[in-house]
Amino acid sequence: MPLLLSGRGFRQDLERAGAIALFVPLEGGAETRLLRRMRAAGYRAQLSSARGLGDPEAFLFQLHGVRPPHLGHQSVGRGAAVGEVQRVMPLLGAELEGQAPILLWLLEGQVLSTAELASLLDLTKREPRLKLVVEMGGSRQLRWQPLADLL
Repeated sequence: MPLLLSGRGFRQDLERAGAIALFVPLEGGAETRLLRRMRAAGYRAQLSSARGLGDPEAFLFQLHGVRPPHLGHQSVGRGAAVGEVQRVMPLLGAELEGQAPILLWLLEGQVLSTAELASLLDLTKREPRLKLVVEMGGSRQLRWQPLADLL
């Protein structure tokens, strides 16, 4: 198990590809060790779920609006039945300050469409500091491949 001791091969593949599709054993644990190794290597890591990601560029880099969930009988005053739009800070806003490389680790990536995955891959090409790991589902053993090969 020397692969998990250093994480060097994973880091080199990630830096070469920019975005990696990760298949992890369902018991868990291996991905956490890899995430710790990346943080120890100087990456500013952000862990998030791919569910409800919406427009990846706006969600990650821009101030964007979200509406609260509809909870039944509400006032239809100035907010209408769907509620007022709340302004939300970008997910990677604080990580973009400074020169450290940024790692975005997305859980449940199997729910993303091919177009959304291509959009995320394009973001890693436009922002060279951004590296992306997308967990694409379970596997009997820990394995990964460049996200571009999956598309």
